[in-house]
Amino acid sequence: MSAFVRHPRLRSGKVEARAYQLLALDEAMSGSMLLVLPTAAGKTAVAWMAIAERLETVGGWALVIAPTVALANQHMEGAVPVLGGDDLRPTTLSGQQPAKKREDLWTSSRLIFATPQVVRNDVRNGTLSLNDCSIMVVDEAHHCTGNHAMAEAAELYISHSGSPLILATTASPGSRREQVEEVCSRLRISRVHLRTPDDPSMSEHLSELDINEIKVEVPAQIRELAEPFKIWQEGIVDSERRLGRYVIPGAISHNGLANAMQRAQMAITRGDASGYRSSSRIATAMRLHHLINHLLCQGISATRQFLIRMEEEEGKSKSAKEFLRDTRVRDLNKAMGEMEEIHSKVGAVRRLVRERIRLDPNCRVIVFANYRDTVESLEVAIQDLDGANPISFVGQSSRGGSVGLTPKEQIGRLADFRSGKGNVLVATSVGEEGLDIPSADLVIFYEPVSIEIRTLQRRGRTGRAREGEVAVLIAEGTRDEGAKEAARRKEEYMHKTVRRVARGLSRVPHKDLSNLTGFEVETGEGVVSAAEFVSESRERHKREFAEIDVTPLRGVVEPQQQVPPENFRPTGQTGLDQF
Repeated sequence: MSAFVRHPRLRSGKVEARAYQLLALDEAMSGSMLLVLPTAAGKTAVAWMAIAERLETVGGWALVIAPTVALANQHMEGAVPVLGGDDLRPTTLSGQQPAKKREDLWTSSRLIFATPQVVRNDVRNGTLSLNDCSIMVVDEAHHCTGNHAMAEAAELYISHSGSPLILATTASPGSRREQVEEVCSRLRISRVHLRTPDDPSMSEHLSELDINEIKVEVPAQIRELAEPFKIWQEGIVDSERRLGRYVIPGAISHNGLANAMQRAQMAITRGDASGYRSSSRIATAMRLHHLINHLLCQGISATRQFLIRMEEEEGKSKSAKEFLRDTRVRDLNKAMGEMEEIHSKVGAVRRLVRERIRLDPNCRVIVFANYRDTVESLEVAIQDLDGANPISFVGQSSRGGSVGLTPKEQIGRLADFRSGKGNVLVATSVGEEGLDIPSADLVIFYEPVSIEIRTLQRRGRTGRAREGEVAVLIAEGTRDEGAKEAARRKEEYMHKTVRRVARGLSRVPHKDLSNLTGFEVETGEGVVSAAEFVSESRERHKREFAEIDVTPLRGVVEPQQQVPPENFRPTGQTGLDQF
């Protein structure tokens, strides 16, 4: 039988009692904290409890900021059934409301969900005062770097609030130490609470996730189309290697080309005129890199749209015009104009979706692709499958003839997916973060993602309510194989990085379980304090450790055999020459 958290501002039976969440809450109440939990582990539940406690004990009002309108709206929809009190009057604010109207809305609610842009802009314009805001929840906190509006909004809160407290949440803070340190610095984080999926206290609450790598062979016809461009690119890179500008060993990569471009720019600043020619040639090699990867890893339709977009977006550029006028590019355009989609990945997606729907007509499937071009071609490819109702989900920007979705349209399409009106969501990276898409049975990666943040976000879209499956499509002999390995390494390194940063923070003193006095847990056997519930869970998992731990001890020195006295080194001997 499930246990539930009790608090004056939490509705009965709405927050499941989980010891690891209560432990995180206990720490969060001692000072601004970065909470790192796996996707679907309940970071939002910790935020709800923190808001409830802060409003009850400190007063004021609570602010939740999220990077998109759709996500802010989702948070409000989730909080309304959980947080009680007629005085809350929860609302969502974004750039969709006129600034004049927002001025009244800021003061009429004690629980506000907003995009960081409106928080930053309204504070600067004098429309919003953060003096009485007692807690700010920063969702997807890994964005709090550079000039991102989320970091700027948090800094304004810290400088204006009389008693600031930030709870920053993310499943994927990143593997670069500088990035994690910047997030902690910008948000004045004093402690980090990190738990990994293998934590025993979490395993009973997280469903299993089956990850399958599916290798597909790139059709010979596509490889033939790509070959002239590979030869073209290799010629450029060989020349730049001889000039000492392309220096990264191994296969040609985006990082290698970017590094070469930096070296060319440095040569220009030194007055070396050859840097100009190198810069132009490397820019061409970069275009070729994108073109080759589109062909080999995405397919005909995506490549066709890529060239159309280049013509529309970069047609005014002299180098772009020259690239598009090249005989090799014109021949490719002509060949593709007469071709249907033949990439093996498209067929693999169709088979996976068809099989999942056959097994369960009520299933939900999400397909992630890097490029909007690919999303559009996949939506078309899935439409004719029996029982499949695909919905595309892309960002707001419109470019290259491709029209983006308004925030209202994004919210509507997610609602259609949740309700079952559509059962296959085909999305770009805009669908990766935070958007709680319940009961996704299958997530398909059209390609591996080399950035660990995006990998974790995508995987987290499934397995929330029941066992889920992740399928990663890998085109053999392409950049897909390198991206897969890069993602694995970065994911392993991420948790190590977070721990290193955490050790370097000036931690606020905290007495264990001292901040849980306002919470109780209702179990099937009665009501206990939250501290008792956590202590009991600790003891239970301590016994589990003792029963299952068979890890050999490290650093144990085996007893050595006694050396006979006749083999002892004579007194004063320092080397064999003195033996």
